[in-house]
Amino acid sequence: MLRNWWMAGLMLVVGVLAARSAANPVVGAVEFLVFVVVAVLFSPLAFPRSLPAAEARERSARDGRPVVYWRPGCRYCLRLRLRLGRRAGRAHWVNIWRDPDGAAAVRAVTGGDETVPTVVLRDEAVVNPEPAWLRDRLPS
Repeated sequence: MLRNWWMAGLMLVVGVLAARSAANPVVGAVEFLVFVVVAVLFSPLAFPRSLPAAEARERSARDGRPVVYWRPGCRYCLRLRLRLGRRAGRAHWVNIWRDPDGAAAVRAVTGGDETVPTVVLRDEAVVNPEPAWLRDRLPS
């Protein structure tokens, strides 16, 4: 779990250092806020609640929703998440850094590496899909 937050923590530390070194306090405050926003975007907070892989697969089998395997700090995962907007909650999200079974599922699909985002829907798996592709497959 600690590994999930390292980048967010690093962004906050850099933000504090940038703010402290700014000549103008207003500029320092703005710089700090920019780093706070970046920290939140690269943390698990920007994503729907992560499920264990087994639970996500079970729910997907019942409701037909896709399973999205992701990890914090992945810019492609963030891009997918942001482009889905409110629809992101219509998929089951699995953080592969938090769930070894999820990481193994991704390695099985990608030939041994942990390339994310990887989306699995029924028997179809797509690595780094276009957001429109996933949006078209989300339930209304």
